Amino acid sequence: MREKGFLQKVFESLQEGVLLLDASGGISFINHAGCRFFGTSPEEAQGKALTELVRGVDWSALMQSKRRTVSRDLEVFYPENRYLNFYLSPVAEENEADLGHVMLVRDVTRSRREAEKEMESEKLNALTLLAAGVAHEIGNPLNSLSLHLQLLERKIRDLPEGDQKPLAEHLGTAQSEIGRLDTILKQFLQAMRPTQPERIPTKLHELLEESLEALSPEIKSREIQVKLDLSPELPALELDATQIKQALYNVIRNAYQAVSPPKGHILVQTSVTEYEVTLAISDNGSGISPEAMGSMFEPFKTSKVDGTGLGMLIVRRILREHGGELEVESEEEAGTTVTLYFPRTDKRVRMLEERPPIEV
Repeated sequence: MREKGFLQKVFESLQEGVLLLDASGGISFINHAGCRFFGTSPEEAQGKALTELVRGVDWSALMQSKRRTVSRDLEVFYPENRYLNFYLSPVAEENEADLGHVMLVRDVTRSRREAEKEMESEKLNALTLLAAGVAHEIGNPLNSLSLHLQLLERKIRDLPEGDQKPLAEHLGTAQSEIGRLDTILKQFLQAMRPTQPERIPTKLHELLEESLEALSPEIKSREIQVKLDLSPELPALELDATQIKQALYNVIRNAYQAVSPPKGHILVQTSVTEYEVTLAISDNGSGISPEAMGSMFEPFKTSKVDGTGLGMLIVRRILREHGGELEVESEEEAGTTVTLYFPRTDKRVRMLEERPPIEV
C-alpha cells in the first residue's frame, strides 16, 4: 500500500497527464494534469470509458493491438483549446494476459504554435519575393504605357478642337486606370514588404473615422448601417497610422462584403483596460465556416471570386508588429466579430507595485 501511495504521488507531481485504462478501456486512474487537459475530475472520470471522456476518436481501434505503442497528436477544445500529444501503450503480463493500457499526455500547444509562426514567417518571406518580382514585371509595362499615353496626349492637342474632346475623355480614363493600377501595386508591395512600424502617439478613433470616411461610398451603396459604440476615454497609442489604417480597411471591407442589404449592419466597439485597448468590428453577415476559419491565414486561400486571401494575413502581421494580436469569432449565417488588441505599453516589461520593506 505504501508503494501504491508513493507511485500515486509521483504521478500527481508530473506535468504530463497519466491515465491508466483497464482491458475494456475504462479509466482506473487519472492524475491532476490529465484532469486539467480534459476538463474533468478524478471522481467524475473514475470508471468512465475513455470514449466518453474524449469523444471524436476511435479509441477501440487504437487499443486493438496488445503489442503496439501508438503516438498521435490531438486537438481539444474544452476546457480550453490545446494541442496534445499522447502515447498509448499496452500493459500485458508475461503470459500475454491483457491488463489494459497506460496513456501519457503532453501539452504541445506552445511548440506547435511557435512552429506555425515560423511557417507563417517563411510564407511571408516567400510572398515578399514574389511581390517584388510581380511588381517589377508589371511596373515596367505600366511605365511604358504611361509614356505612350503622354505622347498620344501631345498628338491630340494638334487635332482640330472638335476631334479633341472625345479622344481626350478616353485618354483621361486610360491615364486614370493606369494611375489606379500603380497605386494598387504600391499598396501591395507596402503590405507584403516587412517594415518596421514608425510609431508616434496616435488617436485610434481618428484612424477609425478616416477609414470609415474613405470607405463610406461603398458602404452607402450597399445600404449598410454602421453603428459606433466607442469608449470616451481612449488613450493615445504608439502606432504607425498608415499600417493601422490599412488593417482597418481590410477588416471593415471584409465586414461589409459579408452582409446583405437592406438589413446588413456593422457594429464598431472600442474599450480600454489597464493593459490594452480593444477595437471590435462585428457584422451580421454570412459568417465563416469552420473549414474556412482553419485556413483564414493561409495565403491565396479565399472564398471570394476576386480575393487574394492575403487580407487577414496582413492584418495579423501588422497587429503583431505593434505588439498586439488579432482574434476572430464567427458563426455561419449569424455573423463575424474581428477583435484587434493594442497594448498600452511595451509588453516586454511591466512595472509592479512597490512592496513595503519586510521587517526582520
